[in-house]
Amino acid sequence: MTDVSTPLEKQRSRAAAATKRGRRTAAGQGFGRPSVTWALPGILFFGLFAIVPMALAVYLSFCSWDGLTSPTPVGLDNWTRLFKDPEFRQAGWLSLLLTVISWAFQTPIALMLGVWAAGRQRNRAVLSAIFFVPLLLSTTAIAVLFHSLLDPNFGVIKEIGPWFGIDPNILGSSTGALLTVAFVGGWQFMPFHTLIYQGGTRQIPQVLYQAASIDGAGPVRQFFSITLPQLRNTITTSSVLMIVGSLTYFDTVLIMTKGGPGTDTTIVPYLMYRTGFQSYDLGYASAIATALVVVATALSLLMVKFSGFGSMRSTREGM
Repeated sequence: MTDVSTPLEKQRSRAAAATKRGRRTAAGQGFGRPSVTWALPGILFFGLFAIVPMALAVYLSFCSWDGLTSPTPVGLDNWTRLFKDPEFRQAGWLSLLLTVISWAFQTPIALMLGVWAAGRQRNRAVLSAIFFVPLLLSTTAIAVLFHSLLDPNFGVIKEIGPWFGIDPNILGSSTGALLTVAFVGGWQFMPFHTLIYQGGTRQIPQVLYQAASIDGAGPVRQFFSITLPQLRNTITTSSVLMIVGSLTYFDTVLIMTKGGPGTDTTIVPYLMYRTGFQSYDLGYASAIATALVVVATALSLLMVKFSGFGSMRSTREGM
């Protein structure tokens, strides 16, 4: 049979064969995929500071322990108490409400700021750098700062609050205290999510916007038809981090409200702290902590499952 291949096809075949030989040679000489040895430091670190404490918490959730004497196994007593405890149900509801408020507050603003900050203009770079400053501060410092600003007797809120119709004792009201905690958390971590959206926006091929402009699409149409679909996986990543972070708020509540007024801001992490380190019931506190980890993990997996993020389909197919 006569070979009718063109010179170009023969050249491509020889190049492909050479590439395969090079890959086999590199793999044979140890230049292929890194071995698991490179991951050992990370695995050991994660196991020592994450898996081991988590396993201890699960074990202690089946024990009675005051932190001083030896833990005493009590079977399912802590878990039975957990599901019957009205205080835990209230704390769970407040944690869920705080998570929803935080997500609804942070996501639209962080998305718009991230898209805006993805521009190449010099003024945007300067303003973006200033906006990211809260991310560099510790949560404790920010909570102390806002607690001072919102002090009804000596804080700035006493002077400017009435101008905007805000009660100076905003931390003394149940709704105001919860919204304030959500605002303070959003003020600190919104720059982080803005940075995520900025990076995702800059990965969108500009040819899509150029083609849309030729077709007569304006900025708003381009945002909803190009930017949002291309940022689907980015939104999922940001939302998972935001939800897990909101479920684990602690230091902001501890410093600003101490779970008050009453128990109106006693979310699950603060209830865990109060049970373990004020009531010295560390066995029940471990059950609360384990339940919180299970819920946060389940919510994250559900978001990844139903958003299609787990399939990792490329949004740039055909580019």
